[in-house]
Amino acid sequence: MNDPHRDAVSAIGHDPQAFTAFYETHLEAVQRFIARRVSDPHLAADLTADVFLAAIQSAHKYKPDRGSPGAWLIGVARNVVNAEFRRAAKNRAVTRLVSGRELLDADSLADIEARIDAERAAREIYNAVRQLPAKDRALVELVAVDGMPVADAGRLLGSARAPRASAGTAAAVPSKARSQSHYEQGGEDEPV
Repeated sequence: MNDPHRDAVSAIGHDPQAFTAFYETHLEAVQRFIARRVSDPHLAADLTADVFLAAIQSAHKYKPDRGSPGAWLIGVARNVVNAEFRRAAKNRAVTRLVSGRELLDADSLADIEARIDAERAAREIYNAVRQLPAKDRALVELVAVDGMPVADAGRLLGSARAPRASAGTAAAVPSKARSQSHYEQGGEDEPV
Protein backbone atom coordinates (compact mmCIF):
# COMPACT_ATOMS: atom_id res chain seq x y z
CA MET A 1 0.00 0.00 0.00
CA ASN A 2 1.34 3.43 -0.94
CA ASP A 3 1.70 6.01 1.78
CA PRO A 4 0.71 9.50 0.58
CA HIS A 5 3.27 11.15 2.89
CA ARG A 6 6.10 8.96 1.60
CA ASP A 7 5.09 9.60 -2.00
CA ALA A 8 4.82 13.35 -1.42
CA VAL A 9 8.23 13.59 0.25
CA SER A 10 10.06 11.31 -2.16
CA ALA A 11 8.64 13.31 -5.08
CA ILE A 12 10.41 16.50 -3.97
CA GLY A 13 13.70 14.97 -5.05
CA HIS A 14 12.69 14.79 -8.72
CA ASP A 15 9.43 16.70 -9.30
CA PRO A 16 9.70 20.52 -9.29
CA GLN A 17 5.96 20.95 -8.74
CA ALA A 18 6.00 18.60 -5.77
CA PHE A 19 8.97 20.49 -4.34
CA THR A 20 7.23 23.85 -4.80
CA ALA A 21 4.15 22.59 -2.95
CA PHE A 22 6.31 21.08 -0.17
CA TYR A 23 8.36 24.27 0.11
CA GLU A 24 5.30 26.53 0.32
CA THR A 25 3.69 24.27 2.92
CA HIS A 26 6.72 24.09 5.23
CA LEU A 27 8.68 27.31 4.61
CA GLU A 28 7.24 29.27 7.52
CA ALA A 29 7.85 26.47 10.02
CA VAL A 30 11.47 26.15 8.89
CA GLN A 31 11.98 29.92 9.04
CA ARG A 32 10.58 30.06 12.58
CA PHE A 33 12.75 27.14 13.66
CA ILE A 34 15.89 28.84 12.31
CA ALA A 35 14.95 32.33 13.57
CA ARG A 36 14.77 30.94 17.11
CA ARG A 37 18.39 29.84 16.80
CA VAL A 38 20.10 32.41 14.56
CA SER A 39 20.08 36.20 14.77
CA ASP A 40 21.84 37.05 11.49
CA PRO A 41 19.22 37.39 8.72
CA HIS A 42 21.70 36.47 5.97
CA LEU A 43 22.72 33.31 7.79
CA ALA A 44 19.06 32.50 8.45
CA ALA A 45 18.29 32.77 4.72
CA ASP A 46 21.30 30.61 3.84
CA LEU A 47 20.33 27.98 6.39
CA THR A 48 16.74 27.93 5.15
CA ALA A 49 17.99 27.23 1.64
CA ASP A 50 20.38 24.59 3.01
CA VAL A 51 17.51 22.87 4.83
CA PHE A 52 15.44 22.52 1.68
CA LEU A 53 18.47 21.39 -0.32
CA ALA A 54 19.22 18.75 2.31
CA ALA A 55 15.56 17.70 2.20
CA ILE A 56 15.75 17.19 -1.56
CA GLN A 57 18.94 15.15 -1.17
CA SER A 58 17.55 12.95 1.59
CA ALA A 59 13.91 12.69 0.51
CA HIS A 60 14.39 9.02 -0.35
CA LYS A 61 15.21 8.33 3.33
CA TYR A 62 11.90 9.64 4.68
CA LYS A 63 10.01 7.09 6.79
CA PRO A 64 6.36 7.97 7.50
CA ASP A 65 6.25 5.76 10.61
CA ARG A 66 8.81 8.09 12.24
CA GLY A 67 6.74 11.25 11.88
CA SER A 68 4.94 13.60 9.54
CA PRO A 69 6.74 15.30 6.65
CA GLY A 70 6.82 18.52 8.69
CA ALA A 71 8.42 16.80 11.67
CA TRP A 72 10.93 15.10 9.37
CA LEU A 73 11.80 18.46 7.80
CA ILE A 74 12.35 20.02 11.24
CA GLY A 75 14.72 17.13 11.97
CA VAL A 76 16.57 17.97 8.76
CA ALA A 77 16.62 21.65 9.83
CA ARG A 78 18.01 20.69 13.22
CA ASN A 79 20.84 18.75 11.59
CA VAL A 80 21.63 21.64 9.22
CA VAL A 81 21.65 24.24 12.02
CA ASN A 82 23.78 22.03 14.28
CA ALA A 83 26.26 21.44 11.44
CA GLU A 84 26.49 25.22 10.97
CA PHE A 85 27.09 25.74 14.69
CA ARG A 86 29.88 23.12 14.64
CA ARG A 87 31.45 24.71 11.54
CA ALA A 88 31.25 28.20 13.10
CA ALA A 89 32.78 26.97 16.37
CA LYS A 90 35.64 25.33 14.48
CA ASN A 91 36.22 28.54 12.51
CA ARG A 92 36.27 30.58 15.72
CA ALA A 93 38.82 28.20 17.23
CA VAL A 94 41.03 28.45 14.16
CA THR A 95 40.69 32.23 14.14
CA ARG A 96 41.75 32.36 17.79
CA LEU A 97 44.82 30.27 16.98
CA VAL A 98 45.75 32.36 13.98
CA SER A 99 45.14 35.63 15.80
CA GLY A 100 47.80 34.54 18.25
CA ARG A 101 50.27 35.65 15.59
CA GLU A 102 49.28 39.21 16.41
CA LEU A 103 50.51 38.69 19.97
CA LEU A 104 54.13 38.31 18.89
CA ASP A 105 56.11 41.42 19.64
CA ALA A 106 59.36 42.22 17.84
CA ASP A 107 61.52 40.63 20.58
CA SER A 108 59.51 37.39 20.58
CA LEU A 109 59.67 37.19 16.81
CA ALA A 110 63.43 37.80 16.89
CA ASP A 111 63.83 35.02 19.49
CA ILE A 112 61.88 32.58 17.32
CA GLU A 113 63.89 33.53 14.23
CA ALA A 114 67.12 33.02 16.19
CA ARG A 115 65.94 29.59 17.37
CA ILE A 116 65.05 28.60 13.81
CA ASP A 117 68.45 29.75 12.57
CA ALA A 118 70.22 27.92 15.40
CA GLU A 119 68.47 24.69 14.48
CA ARG A 120 69.47 24.89 10.80
CA ALA A 121 72.09 22.17 11.26
CA ALA A 122 69.52 19.84 12.80
CA ARG A 123 67.21 20.39 9.82
CA GLU A 124 70.11 19.51 7.51
CA ILE A 125 70.66 16.32 9.47
CA TYR A 126 66.96 15.43 9.23
CA ASN A 127 67.11 15.97 5.47
CA ALA A 128 70.11 13.67 5.19
CA VAL A 129 68.50 11.08 7.46
CA ARG A 130 65.40 11.01 5.23
CA GLN A 131 67.63 9.61 2.50
CA LEU A 132 68.62 6.59 4.62
CA PRO A 133 66.88 3.25 4.39
CA ALA A 134 64.08 2.97 6.94
CA LYS A 135 66.02 0.37 8.94
CA ASP A 136 68.78 2.90 9.67
CA ARG A 137 66.69 6.05 10.05
CA ALA A 138 65.39 5.56 13.61
CA LEU A 139 68.81 4.75 15.04
CA VAL A 140 70.50 7.68 13.34
CA GLU A 141 67.80 10.12 14.47
CA LEU A 142 68.13 9.01 18.08
CA VAL A 143 71.93 9.07 18.07
CA ALA A 144 72.89 11.93 15.76
CA VAL A 145 69.98 14.30 16.22
CA ASP A 146 68.78 13.58 19.74
CA GLY A 147 72.24 12.85 21.16
CA MET A 148 71.39 9.42 22.59
CA PRO A 149 74.24 6.91 22.99
CA VAL A 150 74.12 4.15 20.36
CA ALA A 151 73.66 1.40 22.97
CA ASP A 152 70.72 3.24 24.55
CA ALA A 153 69.13 3.86 21.16
CA GLY A 154 69.46 0.17 20.31
CA ARG A 155 67.81 -0.82 23.61
CA LEU A 156 65.05 1.75 23.10
CA LEU A 157 64.29 0.45 19.63
CA GLY A 158 64.43 -3.16 20.82
CA SER A 159 66.29 -5.94 19.11
CA ALA A 160 63.37 -6.84 16.80
CA ARG A 161 63.03 -3.26 15.54
CA ALA A 162 66.63 -2.09 15.86
CA PRO A 163 68.13 -1.04 12.55
CA ARG A 164 71.33 -2.75 11.55
CA ALA A 165 73.19 0.57 11.36
CA SER A 166 76.48 0.72 13.16
CA ALA A 167 77.74 3.44 15.46
CA GLY A 168 79.89 4.53 12.51
CA THR A 169 76.80 5.00 10.35
CA ALA A 170 75.06 6.94 13.08
CA ALA A 171 78.06 9.20 13.52
CA ALA A 172 78.81 9.59 9.79
CA VAL A 173 75.44 10.95 8.70
CA PRO A 174 75.63 14.31 10.51
CA SER A 175 79.17 14.82 9.25
CA LYS A 176 78.12 13.98 5.69
CA ALA A 177 75.09 16.27 6.00
CA ARG A 178 77.26 19.15 7.15
CA SER A 179 79.73 18.51 4.31
CA GLN A 180 76.92 18.39 1.74
CA SER A 181 75.42 21.59 3.12
CA HIS A 182 78.79 23.35 3.10
CA TYR A 183 79.34 22.30 -0.55
CA GLU A 184 75.82 23.37 -1.62
CA GLN A 185 76.36 26.77 -0.01
CA GLY A 186 79.45 27.41 -2.11
CA GLY A 187 82.15 25.71 -0.06
CA GLU A 188 85.25 24.60 -1.88
CA ASP A 189 85.40 20.91 -1.00
CA GLU A 190 82.99 18.49 -2.65
CA PRO A 191 81.39 16.12 -0.11
CA VAL A 192 82.75 12.60 0.10
